Amino acid sequence: MSDTAVAVVGDDDVADSLRAAGATVVTGTADAVTGTERVVAVGRSALRDVALADGDPLVLPVAAGGVRSVDRDSVPAAVAAVADAAVERHPIFEVRAAGSAVGRAAFDVTAVTAEAARISAYAVETPGDTVGRFRADGVTVATPAGSVGYARRVGGPVVEPDDTVGAVVPIAPFQTSPDHWVLSLSALSVTVTRDEATVALFVDGERVGTVAHGEAATLEPAGRLRVAVVPESRSRFA
Repeated sequence: MSDTAVAVVGDDDVADSLRAAGATVVTGTADAVTGTERVVAVGRSALRDVALADGDPLVLPVAAGGVRSVDRDSVPAAVAAVADAAVERHPIFEVRAAGSAVGRAAFDVTAVTAEAARISAYAVETPGDTVGRFRADGVTVATPAGSVGYARRVGGPVVEPDDTVGAVVPIAPFQTSPDHWVLSLSALSVTVTRDEATVALFVDGERVGTVAHGEAATLEPAGRLRVAVVPESRSRFA
């Protein structure tokens, strides 16, 4: 195995298995290993932490949803193959609401009514066009990595890795033939157009605030996640 150090975030047992295979391993939080060129991220939370930390490492995801991952038992062989890996690039977006930054998204941004059995109305817009207006429980905007998660469960497509494109999917829309869209997420905005219910804003599943009537949540490019694809990597479409 290469003498190049590899960082492991999220699981000490995986780190121990790599040391047993002869690898030089460092461990710590995502912020603590930002200087390491190759990072093994174990689990979805660790993958998000690595994606949002400073630096631009090549990441080998392990048992992490949304991107091509390897199984825990395959980690030593997968790390040995990283030097010859193909690379998939997934976008990271800064989320702004009412003009202020509220978080960065690796997976999805969701606006949804905070009260059960209430709906609101939304407008989805690009810098040059109004994509759609609809009444619904909410709307989720998913990066390619996030498109296999919640967005897929509410009827959206799985999107091939791309630096800018993602899926926009209404949640329980109040119409019989709802649309969803695959769009460039750069400068995409979601505006609340109905003042009847509190609309909560979630970034990667974490509530970060609310969006008032007439306000918009907007996405701006804020980096990328480089994922190593090796023979042990599983398909995102499985």
